Amino acid sequence: MTMINEAEFIGLNDKPALLAISAPEWLDAAKGVLAEIGYKVHAASNHDDFIVRFGRIQYQLVLIEELFAANSPEENYTLRYLQRMPMAQRRHAVFILLGNSFSTLNTLQAFQHSVHAVVNRDEMALLGASILGPIVQRVVADNDLFLHVLRDTQRQLLQGRA
Repeated sequence: MTMINEAEFIGLNDKPALLAISAPEWLDAAKGVLAEIGYKVHAASNHDDFIVRFGRIQYQLVLIEELFAANSPEENYTLRYLQRMPMAQRRHAVFILLGNSFSTLNTLQAFQHSVHAVVNRDEMALLGASILGPIVQRVVADNDLFLHVLRDTQRQLLQGRA
C-alpha cells in the first residue's frame, strides 16, 4: 500500500488522494483500495489537519465520511468547508461522500451535498470494500469527461495557443 508522508515528492504523474474518514475499518479499507488503483494516499486526522493538507497539495480525489470527526452531519466542518469553497479551488479534485443515509451514486443527493458522488457505506459493506475501486474509477472518469473541454482550454491558454 502506498502511503505518502509530508516530505515525499508528488510527481506530475502521481494521483494524490485525501481521506477524511473516522471509522478505522473504513479508513483502512479505503487506503487499500485506493492504493491498488494507483493513488498515493493521505489521511486527515481531524478538520484542521484536513484543511492544512488540502491547502498544501492539489489532491485529485477526496473521500469524506459523513460523520468525519463529528457526531452528526451538521458537525462535519470539513464537509462544510468544502461546500463553501469557491469552485475554482475545488475543480481539480473529485469529492466522494460516504455515509449510511445515501443511495450509492444518487446524483441528486450528491448535488445536495456539493460533491461528485455519494456512496452508501452499508451497500459497500454488502458488496465488499473492493467495490469502492470501480466506483471511484467511474466517478473520476465521468468528471474527466465532463471537464475535458475546460481543462483543454486552460492548457492551451497556459501554452499561449488560444
